[in-house]
Amino acid sequence: MIKPITIAYLIPIIFIIGILYSCENDIDEVNAITADANQPIRTGKDVELIYSEKANAKIKVKAPQMKEFAGEKNYMEMPAGIEVFFYDSLQKVTTTLTANYAINRVSENIMEAKNDVIVINEKGEKLNTEHLVWIQDSAKIYSDEFVKITTADEILMGDGLEANEDFTKYKILKLKGIINLKDTVQ
Repeated sequence: MIKPITIAYLIPIIFIIGILYSCENDIDEVNAITADANQPIRTGKDVELIYSEKANAKIKVKAPQMKEFAGEKNYMEMPAGIEVFFYDSLQKVTTTLTANYAINRVSENIMEAKNDVIVINEKGEKLNTEHLVWIQDSAKIYSDEFVKITTADEILMGDGLEANEDFTKYKILKLKGIINLKDTVQ
């Protein structure tokens, strides 16, 4: 003989079946939520940022387009290029940096410039590379990529570079090519 099912057994079974059938994700809703997570919190065109110290401009950044993203690691992206101007204490531009793309990792104080990066210092020395990293806390720039430095009387090439942020002191890590040495003995 079959025993009748009591309500005490029936309620948990109905509850489990209800949970199983109610768990449904609409793919459009999921895509909308995840798309919002990748959207910039702020965008701008023809942006100009000035970094100052004791009311004196130290660095000016100009970008045709900027996108700012928030999250665990905030960053600003300049997908249409960047121009950076470094100033001395007399507000004279000493060094310029241009690139076709840049990303400023705000939470890490690191800016990366990519694609046709050009740095020109106050002596007119010119650095060309495809990738340059600027560590703002230590005021250093470096690259692990091919670099070419053009001075008044020579062209230096190599793989990798370390320099101060105004590009007045630099070291090519793996030097390539011919180097002219001046004879200082009289």
